[in-house]
Amino acid sequence: MKRQFDDVLLGSIELFCIAAELGGFTAAATAAGVTPAAVSRSVARLEQRLGVRLFVRTTRQIRLTDEGRTYFEQCRQALSQLADAERQVTGGQAMPAGPLRISVPTPYAHYRLLPLLGEFRTRYPEVTLDIHVSNRNIDFADEGFDLAIRGRTPPDSSLVARKLEDAELVLVASPSYLKRAGRPKSLQDLPKHECIQFELPSTGKRIPWLFMQNGEVEELALQSGLCCAEDVLGITTLARTGAGIAQNYRFIVEQDLARGDLVELLPEHGGASRPFFLLYPHARHLSLRARTFVEFLVGHLHKPAEAAPSRRKKAAA
Repeated sequence: MKRQFDDVLLGSIELFCIAAELGGFTAAATAAGVTPAAVSRSVARLEQRLGVRLFVRTTRQIRLTDEGRTYFEQCRQALSQLADAERQVTGGQAMPAGPLRISVPTPYAHYRLLPLLGEFRTRYPEVTLDIHVSNRNIDFADEGFDLAIRGRTPPDSSLVARKLEDAELVLVASPSYLKRAGRPKSLQDLPKHECIQFELPSTGKRIPWLFMQNGEVEELALQSGLCCAEDVLGITTLARTGAGIAQNYRFIVEQDLARGDLVELLPEHGGASRPFFLLYPHARHLSLRARTFVEFLVGHLHKPAEAAPSRRKKAAA
């Protein structure tokens, strides 16, 4: 094999990655134990070799160019693989280390992921977690994410999807709303009520409610004067304050149900669910820390729905 990288070049790549992660040459120099001038020379050496600018520099800060972001993502993965290989051959395989950047939607973050991270950090203190709680779609390559959690089956075939759970849906309303508007006794009563809707950020469409009907999952599209977008927790807040009826994941409202702040409706049509997946790119070599995190979450959260039918019927109110 022809040699393509000397020690100086590999060192320059490492300093470039540290500067990109920390957002500055001075911070990178402090972390690496070298001078800011040494970091600047290393970056300049890489830019000359590649023929592109890696950073946009101002007097106050630096930021990656588009080419720099692509190069950083690939170099970071390569350095991670080298570190993993070294740990394996030196007996350090059992101790994952390094940063993980994870994107997770709001409800799953607050009610599922975040409560587990203290235990994960206790087990693996050398892994640093950068958690981005957001309901927007992310680009793994451009934004440097290692993992993402999303609801529904991913449309992108370039992503590996590990199912975490089938999350049960439940229909709820507050006692004050039921006192004012009455309690629905069947699915046919729902169009007469204020049924709070949620708009899916990725499509701009309202999500139909799901119910079990004669052993099948039935989709019910309802109209309402109340609709939330971006954050699904908003529909629970509206329901809790008496604004109407909402359908949400049981893991979000179970404490409200236990306290009596919300009441479960039409339980005979309950049992429908939606899946949550842990995603990462097919082409990406998962670092030891990422593999460890994946197995940790799957072990804690993988809860298949009990005999959930896959067939669906559609109904419009």
